Amino acid sequence: QVQLVESGGGLVQAGDSLRLSCAASGNISRFFRMGWYRQAPGKQRELVAHIFITDSTNYADSVKGRFTISRDNTKNTVTLQMDSLKPEDTAVYYCNAKRFPISGDYWGQGTQVTVSS
Repeated sequence: QVQLVESGGGLVQAGDSLRLSCAASGNISRFFRMGWYRQAPGKQRELVAHIFITDSTNYADSVKGRFTISRDNTKNTVTLQMDSLKPEDTAVYYCNAKRFPISGDYWGQGTQVTVSS
């Protein structure tokens, strides 16, 4: 069982930055993939960014060039640096972990990010 705890959400203005952190209970250096997803009111949960065991990353087109995902294996944390925030980035952000390519996903409880115009 993997526990994920997000922190760092809040209310900011358009153009501001926020840094989300996810603390994991396991050794994330062995996890196939870590990631961030988000869900806005009335919409489906969507991918924001992944970071793989190889340190490769992928991002949703809507956040490319503005968000950066990184991992600190010594602290078992995954961070999402969000710059140039837009009102459409408003959502609950969830940390995600997948230990193996075909295993199930683990989810955090989510943290609210609200960007005012």
